[in-house]
Order: sequence, then C-alpha cells, then structure tokens
Amino acid sequence: MSVNVGSNAPDFTLTNQDRQPVTLSSERGHPVVLAFFPAAFSSVCTKELCTLGDDFAPLRGAKAQVFGISVDTPFALKAFHSEQKLPFPLLSDFNKEVIRDYGVYNEDMIGLKGIAKRAVFVLDKEGVVRYREVLDDARSEPNYLKVVETVAALG
Repeated sequence: MSVNVGSNAPDFTLTNQDRQPVTLSSERGHPVVLAFFPAAFSSVCTKELCTLGDDFAPLRGAKAQVFGISVDTPFALKAFHSEQKLPFPLLSDFNKEVIRDYGVYNEDMIGLKGIAKRAVFVLDKEGVVRYREVLDDARSEPNYLKVVETVAALG
C-alpha cells in the first residue's frame, strides 16, 4: 500500500526511545512530520535527522511535531537520540507494520532486509498528507526546504 498526497495518514501507535507509546491520531490539531529512516547511527540517517533538528526552529514555530521512524529497537533509538541530542522523538517500528502501511518497506538494502526507505510525509492538522517524498536511493536526502515550506504553508 502507498500513502499519497491528499489521503488520510494511517494511524499507528509506536514506542518512542523512552519506551512510551505514541499514537499518531493524538497529534491532530497541528502539523506532523514523519521522517522514516533506514538505520540509526548510519551516516546519511544521522545527517538527515540532525538537519531536521537544526531546522526544527521553523517547524516548531509552526507548532509541527516531528517524529523519526525506523525499525531499530527503542534501546538503539535511545542511544542514537541521546548521542545526537535530537529535539524530537524517535519511534520504533520494530515489527515493520507502519513502514508497510506507508509504502516505505525496503525489501533489501545492501543485504539489510525489511528496513524503512528514506521518506518524509507532512501531515496537516487533520492528518491528511500534504507532502510526500519517498527516496529509492538511501544515500539521498529529502528536500528539507520543501518540508519546511509545506509546514509553513499549513500554519
């Protein structure tokens, strides 16, 4: 299944880096950025999440909630979150349900089977997808400017 611009974002409940449940539908009322990434501690993922963290001020100004999502365990995400001092939660899709629901399941990336593709979804206050970017090459980074512009336009 693929989630496209204009569709309702599938709801989910995932565990964050502090092993607390986070439910997407409870975030209604403000924009949400879902940043799917292949693996904690990898170079491009680190750069992506740190860039989103650096660009967090305009996202925060628009009252957007950012979530990083990968199939890493909450324990690995806790270490990654702490090391990088990220200003937003990381969510564990260890059971690979959400990456399937959003159409970002990567069958095989250099021998790593069943991880997330690098992808970004921006949701409006009602949970409707307003921006979608799914990258087939994990070495590529999302268009951060488009993410920030889309969130700003939702304000």
